Amino acid sequence: MKNQHRKRFTQALEAIGLATAVTLTVGVQPVIAQNNAPDLAPMPAVKPGNAAMIELGKHFFFDPRLSGDWGVSCATCHDPKKGWGDGQALSTGYPSMEYFRNAPTVLNSKHRARFMWDGRLDGSDAGTLVRDMITEAHTMNMDGRLMQERLQQVPEYDVLWKKWRKDDINGMRVFNVIGEFIKSLETTNAPFDKFAKGDNGAISSEAKAGYQLFKGKANCIACHSGAIGSDGQLHNTGVPENPDVLKNPLRTITMLRHYATSGLPNYMNTRTDVGAYAITKDTKDIGKFQTAQLRDLKYTAPYMHNGMFKSLDEVVAFYNQGGGKGSALKPLKLSASEQKALVAFLLTLSGDPVTVKDPGQPDMQVRTFGKN
Repeated sequence: MKNQHRKRFTQALEAIGLATAVTLTVGVQPVIAQNNAPDLAPMPAVKPGNAAMIELGKHFFFDPRLSGDWGVSCATCHDPKKGWGDGQALSTGYPSMEYFRNAPTVLNSKHRARFMWDGRLDGSDAGTLVRDMITEAHTMNMDGRLMQERLQQVPEYDVLWKKWRKDDINGMRVFNVIGEFIKSLETTNAPFDKFAKGDNGAISSEAKAGYQLFKGKANCIACHSGAIGSDGQLHNTGVPENPDVLKNPLRTITMLRHYATSGLPNYMNTRTDVGAYAITKDTKDIGKFQTAQLRDLKYTAPYMHNGMFKSLDEVVAFYNQGGGKGSALKPLKLSASEQKALVAFLLTLSGDPVTVKDPGQPDMQVRTFGKN
């Protein structure tokens, strides 16, 4: 009966044209506004994470002892001084290896729908993202059991751990601790956020013109919406292949190993980055990659899943021509001044640099047998 009343109420709103303009609540079920065009949104106010976990996660994030050879840390590829990426077109990866994709920023991870360029990990599970990066051979190549033993030999870490839990440093919880730290890293004080909240003078006239193009003629908003400017979906925009993936045998081997472990059919004869297809095995997903977020672009060049564009000017020019081979995009026909205005707007989505100082790595001490 309640559902019938709710349906009639909604139909009445539609009849007088209100259902497209308002959002109402009936009982505990919202009547969502219909036909609302997507838009960007200011960064939301979020509840702070667990302070003890974040502090411990910060130490772990910078500690190279979490890698197999003790040579790289999470911060090696996600450096605060480089927009929490590594500033390279293609990531270096684990020592003696080379990776075949760009290392994206970890900023705003709390608001991601998916992780990884091919979208294979759930954005709500930062702990699994961390585990994937730490244990994969081509990134940090660490055995979780060895990681646990190393960390247990650092008395300072045991003290920090006990502020959160009363047990010993262990397994998956280490990954979750680092995930909690990553989720604390967010864009702050961006001009666009001030503008979206009513400060009309927060961005320039040129940037305002770019915003209108973003939502209108350029139609960037079709894929870049919400607080971080990403729909979280997978798209093929025809970004050209980075030639170094095939020129550098170490990158080629890493790509093929990824395909092998993903179960891609006939992977040894694949010589392009097939994107999400390696995960889904659906041919419609060949060349599809997750929509990148637009936050803090000022600090995160080069751009795209393979770092093929060094500047935002190049990115906008690429989309203006209708993307690349295989893309369903159409040419935007933006003038030079319009492209410039669009870039000016995109830069307003960058906030203050998010800086976190490496806390240093306390020394390990031999554990006394029988007293642990």
